[in-house]
Amino acid sequence: MQLDRNRKQSFRVPSVISFLFDLKRMSAGKFYVSSLGQGFVKFAMRGRHVDAYSAYKRVTSRDYYNAYDREEDSERLLSGKDLGNPSWRRSLPHMLVAAVSSFLFGYHLGVVNETLDSISLDLGFSGNPFAKGLVVSTCLGAAFVGSLVSGYILDGVGHRRAFQLCALPMIIGASMSATAHSLWGMILGRIFVGTGMGIGPPVAALYVSEISPAFVRGTFGSFTQIATCLGLMGALFIGLPAKDIVGWWRVCFWVSTVPAAVLAICMEFCAESPHWLFKRGRGTEAEVEFEKLLGGPHVKFAMAELSKSERGDEVETVKFSELVYGRHFKMVFIGSTIFALQQLSGINAVFYFSSTVFKSFGIPSAIANVCVGVANLSGSIVAMILMDKLGRKVLLLGSFTGMAVSLSLQVSGASSFTSGSGALSLSVGGMLLFVLMFSLGAGPVPGLLLSEILPSRIRAKAMAVCMAVHWVVNFFVGLFFLPLLEKIGPQLLYTIFGIFCVLAVIFVKRNVVETKGKSLQEIEIALQ
Repeated sequence: MQLDRNRKQSFRVPSVISFLFDLKRMSAGKFYVSSLGQGFVKFAMRGRHVDAYSAYKRVTSRDYYNAYDREEDSERLLSGKDLGNPSWRRSLPHMLVAAVSSFLFGYHLGVVNETLDSISLDLGFSGNPFAKGLVVSTCLGAAFVGSLVSGYILDGVGHRRAFQLCALPMIIGASMSATAHSLWGMILGRIFVGTGMGIGPPVAALYVSEISPAFVRGTFGSFTQIATCLGLMGALFIGLPAKDIVGWWRVCFWVSTVPAAVLAICMEFCAESPHWLFKRGRGTEAEVEFEKLLGGPHVKFAMAELSKSERGDEVETVKFSELVYGRHFKMVFIGSTIFALQQLSGINAVFYFSSTVFKSFGIPSAIANVCVGVANLSGSIVAMILMDKLGRKVLLLGSFTGMAVSLSLQVSGASSFTSGSGALSLSVGGMLLFVLMFSLGAGPVPGLLLSEILPSRIRAKAMAVCMAVHWVVNFFVGLFFLPLLEKIGPQLLYTIFGIFCVLAVIFVKRNVVETKGKSLQEIEIALQ
């Protein structure tokens, strides 16, 4: 009798513990059948007291507490609780290498600004404005082609190889331009360079967004815009001696081969995008890259997040029809429209026309370019600081609103009611304010925002389509700006640009969602 009483007591304690644990799990919305419960069922059905007793004896209450704690720790790890944010220092070097492509993009945009006159004299087309236009426009046309194929390159060979394929034509094209002895040699070199310029921006935007921790993704994404500004200013300063030193323009092209070579070599040591690896069914390699970028403790959570919105074997081809009129059309339309409105705001036209405006008031073009460059760089730095604090949508709205206001100042400066110092202040001040406001949001945000809101399956090709729209609108704005300026005058032209800025504010307000602080998977699931 005493033995039976002891057995019942020893049975009762673990049974209560098991019941409490099962009750706790059920209250959390989960149901588990523990080994204790199974032992109890066997005991009730078969009446084997000894088996039940021995089962409970092997698993003590302390073991149950430890097992449950381990289970809760695992759940917290997968849900990201108690982990905190990963160190941004791990992904910083990879982002900086990717930003070299943006530096090259800006450098090649500005390398012909100060050197075009010297190039035309040496190559024998100084009196041919059409030939000068070809040197500039062929680069833009090739960039359009490069942006179209960038999506297929990204999906096919990955981000690291795409960066190297971006650097290769830039090295070849810059070398051809530096050694050119005719107009056609220069144009051929610019075609190669333009192809690399078209591949670079979408690859950089996607790579930076996919390797960056969510809490600094906006800051890292803004750094590509800063790199572009540094490239523009670098081309400006290196090109200054071109008017005084014969053949200096060749040095300007040779210089660009150095960062291109650095990009190609350093990418061998950078991490591949874990998103691309996982999408190709290479989950183990994705875990290794996540460990490089985020640190070991964050790998499981990152992989769990990745698996929420992506299949690990998704290699099927994305059809162009899906982007144009399929279920993903809305996202592609939003991205393309933002890029189109960015260019229709007149930013590149203002860049092209800035020297003329400054010259009309007796200010040298070199000073004008420096002022515009400083305004662009300053705004980009501020945007980098505010991107993850205020958010993408707020910066876009404020940027386009400020651009509309600055254009109204330029319209006032160009009117017949202002003259002298008043016209100078309104025109020059309005232009610098326009560039500053552009760099605060309309410049850095579209590329970053598109890389965040586009679904993973179509991200590369959809980004390529949106960037192609950007290049097409950029080309036509540059093509028709001067003829329209002569026919309708600066007042009406700047008014048209201001109307597009207002339309951009309305479009962003209605269609753009905020993405700051969210993982790419959270954004994709929310939009779906």
